[in-house]
Amino acid sequence: MKKHKWIRKAMARRFIVAVLLIVQLALLLLFIASSTAASKWIPFFLSAISICVGIHVINERGKPGFKMTWLFTVLIFPVFGGLLYLLATRQASGAYVRRRLCKARAEATGHFEKDAQLLSAAAHAYPACATQQRYLQSFAGFPIYQNTAAVYYPSGESFYDALLADLQQAERYIFLEFFIIEEGVMWNSILEVLRKKAEAGLDVRLMFDDMGCFLTLPKEYPKYLESMGIKCQVFSPFTPVLSVLQNNRDHRKIASIDGKVAFTGGANLADEYINAYDKHGRWRDAAIRLSGDAAWSLTLIFLELWRFASGSDEDCFAYRPAPSPFSPSYEAGTFVQPYADNPLDNENVSEHVYMQIIQNARDYVYISTPYLIIDDTMISALTLAAKSGVDVRILTPQRWDKRLVHITTRSYYRELIKAGVKIYEYKDGFNHAKTFVSDDRVATVGTVNLDYRSLFLTFENAVYLCRHPAVGTVRADFEETFGLCRPITEATYKSYGVFKRIAGRIMRLFAPLV
Repeated sequence: MKKHKWIRKAMARRFIVAVLLIVQLALLLLFIASSTAASKWIPFFLSAISICVGIHVINERGKPGFKMTWLFTVLIFPVFGGLLYLLATRQASGAYVRRRLCKARAEATGHFEKDAQLLSAAAHAYPACATQQRYLQSFAGFPIYQNTAAVYYPSGESFYDALLADLQQAERYIFLEFFIIEEGVMWNSILEVLRKKAEAGLDVRLMFDDMGCFLTLPKEYPKYLESMGIKCQVFSPFTPVLSVLQNNRDHRKIASIDGKVAFTGGANLADEYINAYDKHGRWRDAAIRLSGDAAWSLTLIFLELWRFASGSDEDCFAYRPAPSPFSPSYEAGTFVQPYADNPLDNENVSEHVYMQIIQNARDYVYISTPYLIIDDTMISALTLAAKSGVDVRILTPQRWDKRLVHITTRSYYRELIKAGVKIYEYKDGFNHAKTFVSDDRVATVGTVNLDYRSLFLTFENAVYLCRHPAVGTVRADFEETFGLCRPITEATYKSYGVFKRIAGRIMRLFAPLV
């Protein structure tokens, strides 16, 4: 099928879904606003619900940002606010999905090989990393590994070249999971390799998010892939029903080849990520390749969500590669921990990783994120670190892909700068990399933006590095990129214009919900 034909179908699908959602909302409003005798009591009933919801939100344990947003919504829309809250947070379908996900998680967890002795050795060797490592393994459930090589890629182009080369070397299976896929130079070349490997009898699987590919792939695309022998799962198919589950998207990017090599990072499988064309100037991204023992962890992370999406009960251990022989080139004494985050388990793993890196920093912490939309807890951590003499730098894009999100990002600049945090905007294009590095000791590379959506609402994954040579490569990438940036000052912030500054402040009120 030709690309333009698929685009037409994707646009038609989006139009139909939008119409159905509007019809649902219109019918609800019509019912409430009807002039029947019984309906006159409906606004009072709904207002009472809103009052009860407000009391509940105040007393409920949770993020202050979310609580304030819901309270604000109830105050502005006293008739509809409470009903909206119930629709968004108290659906039976949500509990069912959580149970299914917990079951898939439990099955995958049984195959994670947690080495208590290795964890203890890491804590003894590098005490500054111990709390982070213990949290990830002992509580979050993601083991620590040695015997793993890690290569950091400072661009989508370098990631693409490495991924394509490794895909061609696959012998048993290829597992891919990405948020966005779009036909073009990047995806078409990868698809050709997948097709040939499937024909050769390899187990080739692809999972993509339906919302992420809403405009780029037609609804029947999975059938097209399956005709080539490629197994396909669409994560959380988008339906025209008002549901909070539509907000929990699969934002992860994982590629596993035979369980021996695995990739993750910010880049999706579309041409803007490799600068095949100019979408928002030069696209800056980052990725990491693991080879050795830790690659199995990313494979299990993929299989967990695949089991959930497909409803299968296959044995994950069947895909376990033979243990890698120890290689001196894998840098003995270095530690790698892949991890994932699930928005439905009430454990904010990604947030905790970022917070601990900031809190444990003694010399510097450099942060790259395309979106900076954070709550008071994160603001306090960043500003306290800067006030304590830590060199805190945040790298954001000067050019935007979502205008309102960019305006909201800039609304945080002034209070951070006043506390000593340094803000740099990448001038040459769009910065999409999601990386942290601190004290030449630790780094994390993955899919997690520094915003509400990534930290609390979507499925994410990343790799935590301790004393690995790749940490130095991540820092070197930051140092080079700072030279391509515009430092932001208070004067710069004031130059954005009063209306944009006010708009940013208003958008912050609704940031936790979007």
